Amino acid sequence: MATTTTFEAVRAEALFASDLQSSQCPARGEIRGAVAATLRRMGVQGCAARVAGEFGDHPETAVARMAWALAEVRATYTGRRHRPMRSIAA
Repeated sequence: MATTTTFEAVRAEALFASDLQSSQCPARGEIRGAVAATLRRMGVQGCAARVAGEFGDHPETAVARMAWALAEVRATYTGRRHRPMRSIAA
């Protein structure tokens, strides 16, 4: 299990709070842009507050969105070539 750094946590919260959706399959550049724009618009505390609100109001969907956001942030900012796999229905 990977340890989450502060930078990863802040970026994941910003991606979580952004308008990007996992169904869009965003490219790394889109993820970087969304993280930067959301941090500029909301700030670190604003992103954390949005995440906390979603976990309080919709925990069943917030868990999946945060898992997606963290995986995307790790793949985007660490330079890993492997991105989270999606199941494809036959």
